[in-house]
Amino acid sequence: MFDTVLIANRGEIALRVMRACRELGLRTVAVYSEADRDAPHVGYADDAYLIGPGPSSESYLHIERIIDVARRSGAGAIHPGYGFLAENSGFARAVADAGLVFVGPPPEAMERVAGKVEARNEAKAANVPVVPGTLEPLKNVAEVLPLAKEYGYPIAIKAVSGGGGRGLRVVWEEDEIQPAFESARREAEISFKSGALYVEKYLSNPRHIEVQVLADAHGNVVFVGERDCSVQRRHQKLIEESPSPAITSELRAEMGDSAVRLAKAVGYVSAGTMEYLFQDGAFYFLEMNTRIQVEHTVTEMVYGIDLVKAQLRIAQGEPLWFTQADLQPHGHAIECRINAEDPLANFRPALGTLGDYQEPAGLGVRVDSGVRPGYTIPQFYDSMLAKLITWGQDRTEAIARMRRALADYRIEGLTTVIPFHRAVMEHPTFIGGEFSVNFIPKHPELIERIALLSETPAETEPAEDSGEPRFFAVEVNGRRFNVRLAQVGGAGATAPNEQAGKPRAATRKGKSKAKATPQDANGVICPLQGVVAAIRTEAGQQVEAGQVLFVVEAMKMENEITAPRAGKISDIRVQVGASIEAGTLLAKYAE
Repeated sequence: MFDTVLIANRGEIALRVMRACRELGLRTVAVYSEADRDAPHVGYADDAYLIGPGPSSESYLHIERIIDVARRSGAGAIHPGYGFLAENSGFARAVADAGLVFVGPPPEAMERVAGKVEARNEAKAANVPVVPGTLEPLKNVAEVLPLAKEYGYPIAIKAVSGGGGRGLRVVWEEDEIQPAFESARREAEISFKSGALYVEKYLSNPRHIEVQVLADAHGNVVFVGERDCSVQRRHQKLIEESPSPAITSELRAEMGDSAVRLAKAVGYVSAGTMEYLFQDGAFYFLEMNTRIQVEHTVTEMVYGIDLVKAQLRIAQGEPLWFTQADLQPHGHAIECRINAEDPLANFRPALGTLGDYQEPAGLGVRVDSGVRPGYTIPQFYDSMLAKLITWGQDRTEAIARMRRALADYRIEGLTTVIPFHRAVMEHPTFIGGEFSVNFIPKHPELIERIALLSETPAETEPAEDSGEPRFFAVEVNGRRFNVRLAQVGGAGATAPNEQAGKPRAATRKGKSKAKATPQDANGVICPLQGVVAAIRTEAGQQVEAGQVLFVVEAMKMENEITAPRAGKISDIRVQVGASIEAGTLLAKYAE
C-alpha cells in the first residue's frame, strides 16, 4: 500500500519509528526545524527536509509544509509519533485528503475522545467508570467554586486538550482557585493552542495505570496488558513499568475489557492507550491517548510485540495476527526517562551541550535515545534525552538490572535525572511496590540520597597548576588502581598519552556539569533559558522571600521564579513573551 513513510516528529520517537520502518523494508523521510539540523534522526533517515523557518517547535506544526514534503519525497504515509500533531484530527484528515495514509486512528475516532470532556462522555456511554467531574468545558473561573464545594477539596483543574500533566493544577483550598485556573489556562494555550478547562474530583493518593490497546480496520480489538506510571513529577511520568505490582490478573482482565469496550465504541483503529486512576481497589477512566505512548517500550519488552511495527502493519490494512488469548505477560520491564533536568532544583530544565555520552548495554537493557556526543539540547522541546528500559524474569531482577544500567550510563555536559532514578531504585517503598502518584512528595529523604549520588566521584583531573588533587589510573603487579595525587605547586605529571600543559576537563560518572547561575544580590536572576510566560509582580511592590514573581516556560514546562529575599521591586527588566538566557536579570530591588 505504501513503501515510504514520512515521520512528522523528532528525537528518539522519530528514530524509533524509522527503525521499525527499516525492519519492514520501508523507506523513511525525516523533517526537521533549523534547531534540529544536526539531530540524529535527520542523519538516520533515507531522506530529510527542512520545514522551517525558525528554530522553534512551530516547525513541526506546519501541516501544509509537512504534506508538501510528503508529496515531494514520494512518501505514501505519515507517522506522527507522539506530541506535536499526533492527536490532531485536522492533521489526520488533511493527510487522508492528500491521498496519503495516516499511521494512526481515523480522525472521526480521534474527535470522539479528543478532549478529556468528550472522552469522559464516551466512557460513561460505554459503561466505563469515570472520576466525578464536569462533562462540559468551563466558561469561566467563577464556575469552579461551586464545583469545588460539590466535589470537595482537592479538585483538579485540567486542560480539555491536555496530556503529559500539562495544563493541570491541583487546588486544595478556595484561595488557590484563581491562580490555578489562570496558570492551567496559560499552559494549555502554550502546549495545546486551546485554553479550554474542566474540573474533576482529585483523588488524593491514586496510582496511575494505563492499558494498551491495538485495533485493526477489520473490527478486531485487543488489550496488551497494563503499565504503572505512578512515579511522577509535576504530574508528568518519570518511571513506568509493566505489569503493575498493584494489579491482579482479575483486575487486569476487567480493566482491559473496559478499554476494549471503549475502543470499539468510538471506532478506534491503530495503537492507543486508556489511562486510569486506581485507588482503594477501584479504577476510574481518565483519558484516551490516540497515539503511541512514550512508555510503549515496557509493554513491548513484556509482551514481545513491536507496537510501532503493529501500527504500520495495521495502516497497511493487515488484520491483527494474534488474539487476546495469545497475549500473556512474560517477566517484568521498567522504563526510566532520562531527562535534562535538575532533580535537586524541583526538576528544573537543564539545557546544555553533551560531552562524553555512553549508553549502557547488556542482556535485558534497551536504550531509545535521540542524542549523541556534541549535541546541543534545544530549548524549544521537552527535556527527555533518552529512555532506559530494563527487562527481567521478575520485578526484582528488572530493578537490579536498572540499577546496574543507571550506574553504567555516562552523560557529560548537562545535569540529568539519573541520580534521582538511582535513588528510587534503591528505595524500600519502590522496591516493595507500595507507591502512588505521591511517591516523590511523600519521601523528601530522596533529596539527600540524590545529592549524595550526584556527587559520586569518578576519574577527575583539574586544570594544570591548580594545586588541587589529581586522579590517575596506575597498575601495580598487573592490578589496576585509581590513585589520588596531591599536587603541591608547579606543574604536576600528566596522564599517559596526554600532552603536557593541556588541561583535561573534570568529569563525573553519571553526573553532568551544571553551569553556575550568575548572582545579583540586588536583583532577581533567571536560572534557566526560556520564554517569560507571566509576570506576577510590578514596580513598587513589596515582596516576600520565596514569593513567585515570574513564570518562565522552558522545554514545555512552566517554571516559577521566586524572590530571593524580601524587599521592594524597583523595576521590571523583561516583558511577557521575551526569550531570555540563563542569568538574565528579571527585576531589580529598590536600593
